[in-house]
Amino acid sequence: MSRPFSTAMLLAAGLGKRMRPLTDIRPKPLIEIAGKPLIDHVLDRLAASGVEKAVVNVHYLAEQMEAHLAGRQHPKILISDERAGLLDSGGGARKALPLLGKAPFIVCNCDSFWIEGPQNNLEALEAAWDPERMDILMLVAATATSVGFDGRGDYHLDSAGLLSRRRENETAPFAYAGVLLIKPELFEGTREIFSLNRLFDAAETKGRLFGRRLDGIWLHVGTPEAVGEAETKIAQSMVE
Repeated sequence: MSRPFSTAMLLAAGLGKRMRPLTDIRPKPLIEIAGKPLIDHVLDRLAASGVEKAVVNVHYLAEQMEAHLAGRQHPKILISDERAGLLDSGGGARKALPLLGKAPFIVCNCDSFWIEGPQNNLEALEAAWDPERMDILMLVAATATSVGFDGRGDYHLDSAGLLSRRRENETAPFAYAGVLLIKPELFEGTREIFSLNRLFDAAETKGRLFGRRLDGIWLHVGTPEAVGEAETKIAQSMVE
């Protein structure tokens, strides 16, 4: 199956501090959920949606990541090496641009993980993409039905799909689910080290930051406790 977005960037270079002690001996993307490393859950979903190439950035315990990914055929894996220093989410994607190409691409956190609903979320996200109106289109999850998320939310989503970030003392009903579609030209003139949040805010200011609501249950696997919560929810979903 060929999809409109054939290339993805996986952000996998982080230190995984909130996952300690599980990340004392392995990088977070290699922590297993339901018998499979987190990064393989993401890559399998991308492959099933027709993504042909995935660029994975590495830093912490990079040799483990490279060894694990060496045998992967679908999607094809390219490594963006950040051993010299972490570049944050935006800087990591910026460094990988020569590998990603000039077309819009998918960005995934290595723990972008959910139980799929009736509609395939990657396919729905791609179908909603409109480059004439959008610079970024992100998958957002309802915080009320998410597992392992105890924050105050990230965004409000209006009826047209426009996103607006919550104010400091406010609560928002949606959280960024760790997957988005983005235009590479947004990285022009950016710094070597920066967060993708800068691009989110710039797109929002221009009225070009859009969201698509996740169909299913988002599993926010950010702490060791959340691993068990996610596995319990997966087991429940298989018998429902």
